[in-house]
Amino acid sequence: MDKKELRKIVFSRRREASDEEVKEKSRAIFEQIMRNDHYRNASSVFCYIDHKHEVMTREFIEQCWRDGKKVAVPKVNGKIMNFYYIEYFGQLEPGVMGILEPVTHCPGIVQNADHDEGALFIIPGVAFDGERHRIGYGGGYYDKYQAEHTRHTTMAVAFEFQVFDAVPFDAYDICPRYLVTENRIIQ
Repeated sequence: MDKKELRKIVFSRRREASDEEVKEKSRAIFEQIMRNDHYRNASSVFCYIDHKHEVMTREFIEQCWRDGKKVAVPKVNGKIMNFYYIEYFGQLEPGVMGILEPVTHCPGIVQNADHDEGALFIIPGVAFDGERHRIGYGGGYYDKYQAEHTRHTTMAVAFEFQVFDAVPFDAYDICPRYLVTENRIIQ
C-alpha cells in the first residue's frame, strides 16, 4: 500500500472509533508514558494538540502541568514548525487546518521553546510499523523539526489500528525512538 492509501484507511478507522474508545485508549497510551523514566526525568514536554480523533493529548498536557513540567506545543510558520510554551489552553487559537496553535501575535503571551533540546517529544502520526517507520500528514513538519533538533527523546503515539506490518518510508523520514500504543511500547 502507498502512503495515500494508508492515510485513507487510518482516517476511516479514526472516524469509526467512538469518542469513548478514543478517550480510553488515549489514557492507556499516556499512562504508559507517565510510568516511563523519560517522562519522570523530563522537565519539559513537547506535545501536539490532538485533532479529529487522534490520540487525545489534553488530559496528558494537564497532567504534565500538575507534575510541574513545562509544556510546549507546535505552531506552523510557513513551511516550518516551531514549539512554544503554554501555561493554559486559553493561549491557543485555531491555526493551520483548524488545529489549535499557540497565540504568538501578542508578544509576551507565549515563549518560543525551540532552544529546549532536552524535552520529551510526543509525536503524532497517521500510520506506523513495527520498525517505528512513520507516515505523517504529508507536510514533513515533524521530520524537518527532528532533523534540526536531534537531542529530544522522541515518543510517537498511536492506536493499535494505526500500526501495520510495513509502511513505505523515504530516506529523509525520521523514526521516533519509541512508539507507544494502548497495548505496548515498541523501541
